[in-house]
Amino acid sequence: MDDFSNNPYYDLFSKQSINQYAVGNRTYKERLKTLTNLQQAIEGTYRTQIQDALHKDLGKPVLETELTEIYAIVGDIKHAKKHLRQWMRKQSVETPMALLGSSAYIKYEPKGVCLLISPWNFPFNLTFGPLVSAIAAGNTVIIKPSEMTPNSSALMAKIVADIFPEDEVAVLQGEVDVSTQLLKLPFNHIFFTGSPQVGKIVMKAASQHLASVTLELGGKSPTIIDQTANIDKAAKKIMWAKFLNCGQICVSPDYVLIDEHVKAQFIDACKKWLQTFYNDNPKASASYGRIVTDKHFERLSSYLDNAKTLNAKFEVGGDTDSTSKYIAPTIISDLKPEAQLLEDEIFGPILPIVTYDSLDMAMAYINSKPRPLALYIYSKSKANTNTILNNTRAGGTCINNSVLHYTNHNLPFGGVNNSGIGKSHGFFGFKAFSNERAVMKQHTFGVTELLFPPYSGFKEKLARLTIKWF
Repeated sequence: MDDFSNNPYYDLFSKQSINQYAVGNRTYKERLKTLTNLQQAIEGTYRTQIQDALHKDLGKPVLETELTEIYAIVGDIKHAKKHLRQWMRKQSVETPMALLGSSAYIKYEPKGVCLLISPWNFPFNLTFGPLVSAIAAGNTVIIKPSEMTPNSSALMAKIVADIFPEDEVAVLQGEVDVSTQLLKLPFNHIFFTGSPQVGKIVMKAASQHLASVTLELGGKSPTIIDQTANIDKAAKKIMWAKFLNCGQICVSPDYVLIDEHVKAQFIDACKKWLQTFYNDNPKASASYGRIVTDKHFERLSSYLDNAKTLNAKFEVGGDTDSTSKYIAPTIISDLKPEAQLLEDEIFGPILPIVTYDSLDMAMAYINSKPRPLALYIYSKSKANTNTILNNTRAGGTCINNSVLHYTNHNLPFGGVNNSGIGKSHGFFGFKAFSNERAVMKQHTFGVTELLFPPYSGFKEKLARLTIKWF
């Protein structure tokens, strides 16, 4: 048996492990009350403090905080509260003829003690969203938020401490070493949001204890625009989706694949909408954010330098300011295949444009890369849309829009392979934190008892009849 006595977080883990059955046996009304307490904290008590923390950490405008953080969390909670009674019910299933005399159902039981490692780009949303699912399913949770958004992480620790005892939900702040130590503990489920590279580390650590995982990762999410698309509307929606949160979104359009015949029209429309959104000087706009850390700023700046070295065409932007970690909304075309912008997930306010001659060429380009978290299609052609859907793979897709599939609680959210494992949101999030326990109850004599030993020729005939008819 593993010895965790030297792990600094084992005491906390043990407390939650002991308490997991008491938490898991809470009634619908008790879980509902906990969710309501969290809703009141986010929507009321701490609303202004959340806005302030995100402005300090990310330069996030108040409206973006309201829509992408507070609204998202409150929406998760409202949806869970509306459907929780139904989710918690045992789900009856049919009984086959061969098992006459019995009944069966699925019991959604809590997985137990869960670890939630959340990212920095939407710190409140991507922490409390999964927490809502974990609470609804009846688990205890240890949360490790990102050290890159210290103001947000400190406030989340305060909110959680005000609502929950530590043997139910606790927040641990710190650097990577905290996550490293936590990943050594035998959690029942780990929910991680971050990069594919770190996701592999989390999955490897989970495998040591055969813990289940939900990995919300990322990758290069493509946007396809064909000749039939409404170019002006496409440009408007893509400019909003790409530069929201300064491009630091896992489902952000990473690059555009556009029919070469409409490229110039699209770029002109993009310039128009950027002017509308952020005026001539986005740096002075109260609607435009900043890069999270100096390290990320330097990474993105190196992509721009690499593009310049390869003589790419800067259609819009390219300006930077290291002091304020500002990178202008930037659109780049004529990139060579070896450009870093076409190799690495960008996670910033830079949009590469790649042209194609045929839809087959566009799909082949997408399929040459790891499967993305999102794929966006702008087209009026149903045939083109269906062709793309049937011949590509992605975690989720929007047609004639971007990003907004994330906000539909009735859709599963998650990636595929390199972009993630498992799904979240709504019932899919509840399932992620639940074990689907199979339960069968025998009420009367079971016909299978006729086939118990000692075996005989007559029983062999019964077995053959069973196989044939049942």
